Amino acid sequence: MSVRHNSDNLQRASAPRQLVLALDHAISYAREDFLEGPSNAKALALIERWPDWPSRLMALVGPEGSGKSHLAAIWAATSGARVISAKRLGETDLPQSLATGALVVEDLDTPELDERALFHLINLAREEGADILFTSRVSPPSLPVKIRDLQSRLRMLPVVELEAPDDALLRALLVKLAADRQLAVDAALVNFLANRIERSFAGAHRAVAELDEEALRRQRPVTRALAAELFRAT
Repeated sequence: MSVRHNSDNLQRASAPRQLVLALDHAISYAREDFLEGPSNAKALALIERWPDWPSRLMALVGPEGSGKSHLAAIWAATSGARVISAKRLGETDLPQSLATGALVVEDLDTPELDERALFHLINLAREEGADILFTSRVSPPSLPVKIRDLQSRLRMLPVVELEAPDDALLRALLVKLAADRQLAVDAALVNFLANRIERSFAGAHRAVAELDEEALRRQRPVTRALAAELFRAT
């Protein structure tokens, strides 16, 4: 073995791995970009039924990545609702947040929830006849709140659940997530991923993100072959 060959090997061994910058990707929350399926049909029907809701206060409940924020954005665009995070309730001007008569409160299951602020908001919305749409990964009646009157309010909150995606929706989601990242994917790659990854919204998000990052690191196109290497499939 030549000295030059040894030198080349040492250079390759000591070369740093390609760093990948975490970039934000444009995600459209427009109505026409919402992916419909059996798992979210009831939730979508609720959004499109407004203002003819069964209650002024409603909750969308579903796992991470299931489309709660997208549905909330669609409703906000229709109703003129403002959007706030539940963990910011304690530092929010609650009367002002209801100025348009409609409000989205995201991530009600946050561990940073200010119970008194939430209780005040619910009472205020009832007094003013305002509509509130809550989103949460956990059903609000199951939240471990300590204020008893708030517990009773949450038990009365109507809930519409988003379920796990069916096969068709999972594949459509993979295509959309790839498009959000400006990745070109073919049917072979989509079918491969759909049959290998965790069958959930979060699983689809993770898989596309990992595939994108690996392609950037290796400076290779996103293909089925790369996916097979990444997910250790045969």
